[in-house]
Amino acid sequence: MMSRRALLAGLGGLMLAGGAYVTGAYRTALAAANAQISRRSSLIETEAGPIEYAVAGDGPPVMMIHGTGGGFDQGLLFASALRDSGFQIVAPSRFGYLRSAFPDDASPAHQADVLVALLDHLGIQRLLVMGGSAGALTAAEFALRHPDRCSHLVLLVPAANLTGRDPVEFTAVQQMAVNMVLNSNLAFWSLSKLAKGQMIRTLLATDPSLLSRVAPEERQRAELILDGLMPISRKADGLRTDGFWAGTPSPTAYEDITVPTLILSCDDDLFGTADTARRLADRIPDATLTIWPEGGHIWLGHDADIAREITAFFKPRAGQ
Repeated sequence: MMSRRALLAGLGGLMLAGGAYVTGAYRTALAAANAQISRRSSLIETEAGPIEYAVAGDGPPVMMIHGTGGGFDQGLLFASALRDSGFQIVAPSRFGYLRSAFPDDASPAHQADVLVALLDHLGIQRLLVMGGSAGALTAAEFALRHPDRCSHLVLLVPAANLTGRDPVEFTAVQQMAVNMVLNSNLAFWSLSKLAKGQMIRTLLATDPSLLSRVAPEERQRAELILDGLMPISRKADGLRTDGFWAGTPSPTAYEDITVPTLILSCDDDLFGTADTARRLADRIPDATLTIWPEGGHIWLGHDADIAREITAFFKPRAGQ
């Protein structure tokens, strides 16, 4: 689906980019990444182990379930425009990410059940649940299994195998390149500096040429999402689990979801979520679907549009 050859070339380039400067700069970046996510979240104990979360903003609550390579911090970033629109964001770290547990059963269904404990802890009876990318798997399971706690469901660039074929298949060489990046903080950091455009194309599934056609704040958001994948080592279990569940034929009974559902994607998402979004809209009763022609997997140029879509979707139904 996408060429990863530049990743291999970039990894080779790391051999030439060594030295004290690179080592020092990398250590500084890693320390900054760890410092940025420390002291911004809280932990609760659940039957599955600790679950990490953060809460930001005021207004009707929204649980933002992050995508692959994220954590609570990515959830806050994904929902920042929504927070600015007058919502309170509840952002958990899913199983295997940052300080959250990684139980033997790390399925989206189990994750959905454990998130009920988070709502109980926060004293929230019912709220809008939003899942981005692989986080949409958990969000859909939450709506299906706990409709009494989910008032509305939003699936943003949803990752799911609905056809029996993994929508993001790699060749052996491509998989080797991706594994080398995702298993090494140094490799990830170095390529994010040496080949940022290729990393945006490969890991964020977004055409980097879009960066020149969007507002500066949208370019900054793309860089924050990429930089926010660090430290990749603290997300390894979650990354592997997401790869399995997003690539395995989905067991979720989408046709049994009863809560109002909004599905959002972009046609040029290199992970193919526009096709997934259309299939989900056909399966989920009365779902609302919006697909923009371009924006990639991180919906470049549409962050404000998404906040408006969700606000309009939520408010007329808030009393239901």
